Amino acid sequence: MPIPTNFLKLLLPLAAILGAIPARADEAVLFDGSQLAEIVHAESRTAVLASELLARDLGELTGRSAGVSSDLATCRRLCIVIGTHDSALVRAVATDAGVDLSGLAGHWERYERLLVQSRRHPGTRYLLIAGSDQRGAVWGVIDLTRELGVSAWEWWADVTPRRVDRLAVDGTRRRSVAPSVQYRGIFLNDEDWGLQPWAAKTHEPETGDIGPRTYARIFELMWRLKANLIWPAMHDSTKPFYQIPGNAEVARDYGIVVGTSHAEPMMRNNVREWDEKTRGPFNFFTNRTAMIDYWRERTEQVKGFENVYTIGLRGKHDSAMEGADTPEQARDAMTQVMAVQRDLLAKAQGKPADQVPQVLTLYKEVLDVYAAGLDVPEDVTLVWPEDNYGYIHQLPTPAERARRGGSGIYYHISYWGRPHDYLWLGTTHPALIREQLDRAWRMDARKLWVVNVGDIKPGEYLTQYFLDLAFDHRAIARPARDHLTGWAARQFGAAQAAEIAAVMTEYYDLAFERRPEFMGFGQTEPTRPNKIGDYIRTGDGEALARIDRYRAITARAEAIGKRLPADRHDAFFQLMLYPVRAAASLNERNLRLDLAALYARQGRAGVNALAEQARAAHARIVADTATYNNQNGGKWRGMMDMAPRRLPVFDEPLYPQVAASQGAGRGAREPRDAPTAIDRIVSLAATSAAAPDWEVVPGLGSRGGALRAKLDLPSRTDATEVTPLDYRFDVPASGDAELRIVAIPVHPLTSANGLRIAVQLDDGPLQTLDFRTFGRSEEWKQNVLTNTAVRSIQLRQFAQGAHRLRIHALDPGFILDRIDVRLDGAPDYYGAPPIK
Repeated sequence: MPIPTNFLKLLLPLAAILGAIPARADEAVLFDGSQLAEIVHAESRTAVLASELLARDLGELTGRSAGVSSDLATCRRLCIVIGTHDSALVRAVATDAGVDLSGLAGHWERYERLLVQSRRHPGTRYLLIAGSDQRGAVWGVIDLTRELGVSAWEWWADVTPRRVDRLAVDGTRRRSVAPSVQYRGIFLNDEDWGLQPWAAKTHEPETGDIGPRTYARIFELMWRLKANLIWPAMHDSTKPFYQIPGNAEVARDYGIVVGTSHAEPMMRNNVREWDEKTRGPFNFFTNRTAMIDYWRERTEQVKGFENVYTIGLRGKHDSAMEGADTPEQARDAMTQVMAVQRDLLAKAQGKPADQVPQVLTLYKEVLDVYAAGLDVPEDVTLVWPEDNYGYIHQLPTPAERARRGGSGIYYHISYWGRPHDYLWLGTTHPALIREQLDRAWRMDARKLWVVNVGDIKPGEYLTQYFLDLAFDHRAIARPARDHLTGWAARQFGAAQAAEIAAVMTEYYDLAFERRPEFMGFGQTEPTRPNKIGDYIRTGDGEALARIDRYRAITARAEAIGKRLPADRHDAFFQLMLYPVRAAASLNERNLRLDLAALYARQGRAGVNALAEQARAAHARIVADTATYNNQNGGKWRGMMDMAPRRLPVFDEPLYPQVAASQGAGRGAREPRDAPTAIDRIVSLAATSAAAPDWEVVPGLGSRGGALRAKLDLPSRTDATEVTPLDYRFDVPASGDAELRIVAIPVHPLTSANGLRIAVQLDDGPLQTLDFRTFGRSEEWKQNVLTNTAVRSIQLRQFAQGAHRLRIHALDPGFILDRIDVRLDGAPDYYGAPPIK
């Protein structure tokens, strides 16, 4: 670790008298206040780029220029030596120092770092970073820069390195752990509203698109996040990756593996590369030869690069296979397609197909094709997607886990599609990401993890959290908030970290109840207009409480910003203040409009004032977005768009809309006497487990925790064999009631499992409740928009007094959020009932 600056200030007067601070024998002093270590690298282009990155970081930290060379003879005092264990440079250093690095041979992306003394040149020492392969050496450099205090977001979020008076690291020999997941990647997607216009107009106008200069920056960020796989941007707004000269070569130089998304088999961007005028229809049934030629061209073009090939076939762009009327027809065609594609790969690579990395992503209708009996070659990795809203559809069964190709996952923190987009802000709850990745890891889906990051910004933290867990699965064992606190400390300092984590956790909690992009209560594909939201169906109390919660975290965030030094203001705005204020302003704008409609219906005063407040909230979004794009001399101009796809939820409020909305939507119930009404609800939190079949999921759900049926449970039908959760509660009055079981809307763990619990109220019969949904049903849509799945039991003449509820887990992976008992006349809140 670098010595803290405040401690150094105490030592410097003494050092001026006695000389420089002495180094321990096992300490590598990279900078002593006057001299900076030099960098010597192996001859590969990847090692050169890693050395240049390290030199820039050292320069930012010290204000000095670090020498960079491939000639070991330039080293005089201390040099950082970078290369693979079998490179000529590293072998020479190892021989000179008498160290054996043969233990690195055959490992994937590992490194050893050690301080060694030259025997040939007494007084010369080397901090040796020897990789098992090129990326292993890079991770050694990245770990060194992290140890020196450089953030992964030093360029992409302006977390600029701070000057230090001394840099020293431990020189004791260390070997890195192997990455937990072999391929860890990002998918640049839906880039039309941020990344592409920013690259085209601001960062790389000479290309006018996402070209090699932009990709170099992206690949450097991936290095800093220890990601090794890219699915390039592929929307119609963007020229295809392989059609821009230099893109593929930059990926090779950075040692980045290139793949393609579920909709782009054989490294082809069909949206802009398949020309129906010249090639005919994108239909394997009627145009087989043209499609095979199309795939062959690309396999020959990219055969000299490191790739993971997506195989299979969908439509031209994120749609079902053209020409197939049933899953069975698609299955039979897919079988032929995969055989053809694997033959093309084998011929292009000059080796058996089972030695070429391939994946089949079971996305949308492809999962139905797979379920229809598709026989996937044993070496092909099955990639299991979530439902676009954070919930993995299914994971491998024991038989699927035994396949040689293994399994992976494809995850979203940004999405364009029905029931509604969420492209603007990064709001997926870290506790949900942790729980879902825990499932994937424990079900052996460990070969490849890819996250759809949209435009990269403003999903910075969520991207890093996903990739940190992919690189080292041990982080899954810790609550998500612990990781968030540590991340905040690295960006903004330990003094503010806990408060930043607290504010951001509340931000994620509010978005988990309903994302900002969903606050119009409409849907898309087809796009429908906004309507009055459910937050006012019990009157104005719930809407006003939500506005107050957002105002509170906005005030706290602004207070943090004022306490930070000037060199962190831009970073803080991008990483925290803009997302918090933007989410708060959009919620206030839309909720104020809903309240105006409610008050108008009730004949209450204040309608015009509410409309003015909505317009003021919109103006704040406009102003904050302009500030974002103009930061740092306009560095991010074009990156932040406050209204992706121009959906109705982003519309500027106009006064006539308020008047017109009086009769729109679901309408609003009259306000009730809240103190009396809330007494007619008993809400039980599922935040602790006293039954052996259940485990706590910290931070998830409406009460700060949820209970998950353990993943190693068998599916069963006999609830009497199960030790249940046992709840005791009292109801204040007799009458008709509703027992509402609120769950997190996960899917069955594997195709062999269901999603069932059994409940028993008092001494009544066991009742089985099935929470499974199918396809994109209306129930599923409401589930993902609200992050809840609900089953209700009507209770006739429920008695006043003490009651007992037992909940039995029948399937693994079910997650219980809370239990609400609602007496007749109780308010029907959108979210969790307020705690009395």
